[in-house]
Amino acid sequence: MTYTIGIDYGTESGRVILVNTENGDIVATSVTPYPHGVITGHLNNNPLGKETALQVPQDYLDVLTKSIPDVIKNINPADVIGIGLDFTSCTILPVNEELKPLCTIKAYEANPHAYVKLWKHHEAETEAKQLNNIMQNEKWLARYGGRLSSEWMLPKIMEIANDDPALFDEIDLFLEAGDWVVSTLTGTITRNSCSAGYKGTWHKETGYLPNETLQKIHPKLENIYETKLAGTVKSTGTLAGKLTKEMSEQLGLNEGTPVAVGIIDAHAALPGAGVSEPGTLVMVMGTSTCHLLLSDKEVLVPGISGVVEDGILPGYYAYEAGQAAVGDLFVHFVKNYNTDFETLTNKAKTLKPGESGLVALDWHNGCRSPYVDSMLSGVVIGEKLSTQTYEIYRALLEATAFGTRVIIELFESNDIPIDQVVATGGIPKKNTLLMQIYADILQKEIIVVENDQAPALGAAILGAVVANAYTSFPEAIEKMASKQSITYKPNKANEQTYNQLFTIYQNLSKYFVHDSTIMHDLHNLKGENLQ
Repeated sequence: MTYTIGIDYGTESGRVILVNTENGDIVATSVTPYPHGVITGHLNNNPLGKETALQVPQDYLDVLTKSIPDVIKNINPADVIGIGLDFTSCTILPVNEELKPLCTIKAYEANPHAYVKLWKHHEAETEAKQLNNIMQNEKWLARYGGRLSSEWMLPKIMEIANDDPALFDEIDLFLEAGDWVVSTLTGTITRNSCSAGYKGTWHKETGYLPNETLQKIHPKLENIYETKLAGTVKSTGTLAGKLTKEMSEQLGLNEGTPVAVGIIDAHAALPGAGVSEPGTLVMVMGTSTCHLLLSDKEVLVPGISGVVEDGILPGYYAYEAGQAAVGDLFVHFVKNYNTDFETLTNKAKTLKPGESGLVALDWHNGCRSPYVDSMLSGVVIGEKLSTQTYEIYRALLEATAFGTRVIIELFESNDIPIDQVVATGGIPKKNTLLMQIYADILQKEIIVVENDQAPALGAAILGAVVANAYTSFPEAIEKMASKQSITYKPNKANEQTYNQLFTIYQNLSKYFVHDSTIMHDLHNLKGENLQ
């Protein structure tokens, strides 16, 4: 019997699974929380920007050294034939020429720009707006829905160049955190096509942006793809390299074990959920939701997060869209109202669609698709003195479903068909009310994959393919991917009311984006008061 290891790096912890390559059974699981978590508010007693989200790279290595020995303790390590990993993105860190993170060097340990900038670090909004204004007529920007997010690679690099040019000059490389871990495992710098394509403006045919374009964006970006972003881009699903002797000794694995090129965490869920062909939208639902879709063709869809050839599986164009707050939004609500999910859900189930007279916008962490603006904010319309907490909660659940419907209609109106919807992640498995609301609002069947470890399983499938356990991804996915699921069917009786509520949602969205500057004014006023 042979096994592969799938490593899933999330926002708060890393999960490692040991998978039987013959049938995809998860033999062992180990989770290592990041000791430093997400750093916000202060760093070494120094205040940070309100939208700052940093991490400590040593936490990622702890996942390897603690969880890998844990999952292999009952097997022969020689039976592990491959390793695959996924990672949040765009999560970047600056390193020196020895790939040592700058935050581990004493001279920089108090400098926030020397740390990992997590995917949800939004301090580069000014830089993103600057880039988008300069590049608004450039054809390449259409691949990203017409705008780059502040979460992406170039705005985050520009933030460092603007705030601390001296540190910027000291940095040898900026690496996606997932690529840094893979490079640490193999001793070879490899950039994965998934992160490079969706978050780093790389294109399979044309490569990176030309230098004349980079100079227009920011003078510090001149030649950056040959210097601070140097490194070979390899397709997801191919071999990054083999485990070094040093790392094999630390992890208890055989030297030379194949390591797959990395992939973004949400994107790994697509093969993990059993999808290998076009026509199926995969919703990876966690703190945020990522919407993924395979296609035979490249269409420049406005408002999406990106389209990348070979971005998820070789041979297909892969589309990404997303919502910036889903699980985070629900947790935030429960915490602020000092209640619990069970109570809210039981009461919210008693409501009929539209009964509360409430409609909400789900932009509490900004809007990713289709408006790509982190300064947009949440709204609840219709609240009265008689409004109950559980009514607001249901309105927020519905808002996230409306946001997904916007994304689906965006694809379908641009000739990208969606035949079925698959949901994966911890939320769909736990929240049956939410999934029925999605089915009713989308008027589509929702297939919920019962295995909530789809990203880690997808990473393990990548490890199996690069280890030659299978000759193709469709074959590996057919044998190894999660097979148990629950289907939610739409209730036709709710269709008309939800269509009316969706129209209100759309009108509110258009008003706050196109006809009003209220949200931006409030955001800027808050920023001025913080100075």
